Amino acid sequence: MQFVFEDYVLDLDRRELTRGSKAIATGPQVFDLLVYLVQNRAHVVSKDDVLDAVWGGRIVSESTLTSHVNAVRKAVGDSGGEQRLIRTIARKGFRFVGDVSEVQSSDGSSHANDESAGSNETPAPELALPDKPSIAALAFHNLSGDPEQDYFADGIVEDIITALSRAHWLFVIARNSSFTYKGKAVDVKTVGRELGVRYVLEGSVRKASNHVRITGQLVDATTGAHVWADRFDGALDDIFDLQDRVTASVVGIIEPKLRHAEMERARRKSTESLDAYDLYLRALAQITASYESNLEALRLLRRAIEIDPRYAAPYGLAAWCYNHQKTRGWVSPSDPTLTEGIRLAKLAASLGQDDSETLWMAGHTFVQLNGDFLDGVALIDRALTLNPNSANAWRTSGLVRAFLGDTEKAIAHLERSARLSPLDAFAFVGSIGFVVAHFMASRYEEASDRCDKVLQEQPEFPPALRFKAATCGLLGRLDEGRAWVERLLTVNPDTAVSSMRLYYGIMMKKPECLEAFLDGLRKSGLPE
Repeated sequence: MQFVFEDYVLDLDRRELTRGSKAIATGPQVFDLLVYLVQNRAHVVSKDDVLDAVWGGRIVSESTLTSHVNAVRKAVGDSGGEQRLIRTIARKGFRFVGDVSEVQSSDGSSHANDESAGSNETPAPELALPDKPSIAALAFHNLSGDPEQDYFADGIVEDIITALSRAHWLFVIARNSSFTYKGKAVDVKTVGRELGVRYVLEGSVRKASNHVRITGQLVDATTGAHVWADRFDGALDDIFDLQDRVTASVVGIIEPKLRHAEMERARRKSTESLDAYDLYLRALAQITASYESNLEALRLLRRAIEIDPRYAAPYGLAAWCYNHQKTRGWVSPSDPTLTEGIRLAKLAASLGQDDSETLWMAGHTFVQLNGDFLDGVALIDRALTLNPNSANAWRTSGLVRAFLGDTEKAIAHLERSARLSPLDAFAFVGSIGFVVAHFMASRYEEASDRCDKVLQEQPEFPPALRFKAATCGLLGRLDEGRAWVERLLTVNPDTAVSSMRLYYGIMMKKPECLEAFLDGLRKSGLPE
């Protein structure tokens, strides 16, 4: 797709602005801002619209926004005083007012001017967006110069579509529809309108000799903003193994990126327009921030359940809220309100039998609050069967198996989770899983080192403080252990050996490991 105005060409595929034969240097955000203004030239775009599209809703200073608008004007030869192409509308925002022609095909044919464009073709009707995140994966472009390699590119996308379809919180367009755009130069906004999706995944495959490079990008079709982009390199020694690895990597990264994008979208909606799914997303964003935020999350989830009592996800997340109350030491391990978490987990498991995200939350709650490993592991395993690319399910499986003393399997599952989602906001949960796994195998030095990594990310995370104090006591580093106990009591003043026995007694399935843990805490000075 190209936009032509005056003697400028804005090439979206090449991400390039040219004037005649000369390329004009623009930074990524300046380019994205120009594209957004041109694509939305039919109306004034507010500052909030621009921040959402170009900066993903992040907080940006007024001076930064102004400097980027000025940089766009400079790139297209439009002084701020003249405002020939880009106008600032007082108290409203900005608008691109130049005459624009669009080049719809890669060979430069079919120019359509905004004012005189006419077509005998009837445009495809615009479909309403589903009530959950929606995505279409387009056929990847084969850049190898060998038409025989189309099967490889198509196979990767087919695997990605199948894997995404396992995530029941996603609405995924079938291959037969998304592949109708194969070989065509299309704008993602057009795809979004015609298929009725918010997100579009596109990419390319380039094969040379025995190596292949696969690139992918996820775009918000409603704004044109990029959500994620990456590339993958590998050898073709085992083409099917490479397809599997690319699929796992792409899906593992896309799922949390989509969740984050959806959480930001829900956060910006007015409270009057929130539906059950938006309430769920708002709750997800704050369950670990503080006890007050956790209680607010529960309030939002109760509203979601009132709106849609058959919607399983809010039950699972509400149960997980009670998990975090216990984990963070916000309530006593014997607090009677924790039984509500078990009740909610049972409802979640019943309503969400085919929802992997709900199932692992329910399974974790059974283990964490009730010591029910039999049902808990069964639910987590079912979550993995439904969606083998769920980083959350692999992480939870590893943590639960660590407490069972199945150390090697626990570590393998935790490592797989980390590979699937290396930048996950809940990565510290997996990190504490490594701590527990090593501790249950009596590898106290390794457990202590893993605690350090957790505490670098989460300095006040109680489980890491507990295990750090215990390992220091068992390793004879008593002065250091006492310092960690002091920090632990600052975060959780009511912590004692007796409360830790109550907390971990239902979870550590090796009695000798529980006693070693409690002994280490005593040696580091934790009161009985």
